[in-house]
Amino acid sequence: PAGGSIMAATIETLLEEISGVDDPIEELQCLKTALLSIPVSALRDAVSGQRFHVIFSLLNSNQRLVELCVAILERILVALSPVSLVQNYRVELQGGLTHPNDTVKILALTQIGRIVENPDALAEILNNPDILRAVIHCIGAEKIAVPKQAIQSLSKLSHSKPGLDKLFQSDLQKIMKDVMATSDIVRYRIYELVVEISSVSPISLGYCANSSFISQLLGELTGDDILIRATAIEMVTSLAHSQHGRQYLAQQGIMDKISNMIRGAETDSFSSLYLPGLVKFFGNLAIMDSPQQVCETYPAFQNKVFEMALDPDPVMIGVALDTLGLLGSTVEGKQVLQKTGEKFKAVLLRMSQLASSGATELRVRSLDAISQILTLQPEQQTEDLLALTESWFHLLSKHPMDMICNISTQPFPELHCGALGIFTAIATQPWGQKLMISTPSFMEFVLDRSTGQTKEAKDAKFELVGALVCSSTTAEILGSQHYIRLKTYLREGPYYVSAVASVSTEGAE
Repeated sequence: PAGGSIMAATIETLLEEISGVDDPIEELQCLKTALLSIPVSALRDAVSGQRFHVIFSLLNSNQRLVELCVAILERILVALSPVSLVQNYRVELQGGLTHPNDTVKILALTQIGRIVENPDALAEILNNPDILRAVIHCIGAEKIAVPKQAIQSLSKLSHSKPGLDKLFQSDLQKIMKDVMATSDIVRYRIYELVVEISSVSPISLGYCANSSFISQLLGELTGDDILIRATAIEMVTSLAHSQHGRQYLAQQGIMDKISNMIRGAETDSFSSLYLPGLVKFFGNLAIMDSPQQVCETYPAFQNKVFEMALDPDPVMIGVALDTLGLLGSTVEGKQVLQKTGEKFKAVLLRMSQLASSGATELRVRSLDAISQILTLQPEQQTEDLLALTESWFHLLSKHPMDMICNISTQPFPELHCGALGIFTAIATQPWGQKLMISTPSFMEFVLDRSTGQTKEAKDAKFELVGALVCSSTTAEILGSQHYIRLKTYLREGPYYVSAVASVSTEGAE
């Protein structure tokens, strides 16, 4: 405690000095240094009971002082409990919300977030909603940093019933609607807040649904403005991240609506702007619920993904690749893809062509999707599934090992890593190991630390070695010599440089 009280005395002296000077830049600098030298745990004792109003009053002076004051207040206010914050500095925080300087607004918003999250502190401002009104108005601010913090702080009202009541069952709801009318951008910020709150619990979703905000958002899915439609789909996809959100959307018939929009996209020349979002919506749904159920219930989704994979437009191809990778990463998804027979074979061939000769970004996304589709965890390795992944690997090319090896030697680190990802996918499967040992000099390539020099490449190689060492069939299929060398590689870590190697490179330089 002695240290704390000395510190408290120092702070008090500095505050007095600051009050007595016109341009207290040095004094503020000293206070900032003093505050930063105290650990936050000891800071609470040192600053409790002190009056920092002088610092707040300096927020209305020149820019240099404002920056120092914000840094000081950030440090002090975090040390105070939310209750003492609201009891001592409510008026100042409210003033900060309308301050011309964004850093001051963000400071005030961040602290109000702490108050709102704490039931006892929240009780203090519920009877004085001016402060919450001002926070809602911040959502309409121009630069994104302020609205972002306002949304984050307001979303914490969802942690308690009194908070939800205040936001949705008082005049604050009308203020949200007024702010919404500012512009399309601001309207979507309010939706973002509502979706954020809806995700917290079924109860908070109930408040949002009863307040007409969500039905308004859902209505915009089929609005005339194509760009707004695309944004609405993104918001609805976020809403589907929680289970209660998905149930609600299903009850509202939104899955069918989006499926019909995919069907209708054929005849809409602008559909390329919102189609990717529609497909991502179902891709997320499939992963969270069940690939089979989603693909069988909404065949339009699966057909569209295959169609997009064969589309010439790189945006469409990209979304299709990511979605196929997602689907193919699960056993159930693999079985769904297999059931489509020739359709999927055509898509796999296209993926292989893209991996070998597309634009770099699409090549990387193809390689990632292929490795997800080929991955089988040891506990998933039934005879049927192993036969399936093996048959898919051989569909990639007449000589798939050579094809992937060629990609791995190209001078783009991300392609090198993508190729290693495919080798890692097949490394735990016996047929993959047999291909590795029968491919001339492949094991030398795996054990050679001089290939791939970037950190990412070394990590990717290390993952491949790890996959081989962890498989129960490696020692038998690859032979004990290779197995011992792989274990040594693993033990030495991803970034090991042998003494011999470093001596020989010195000579080379």
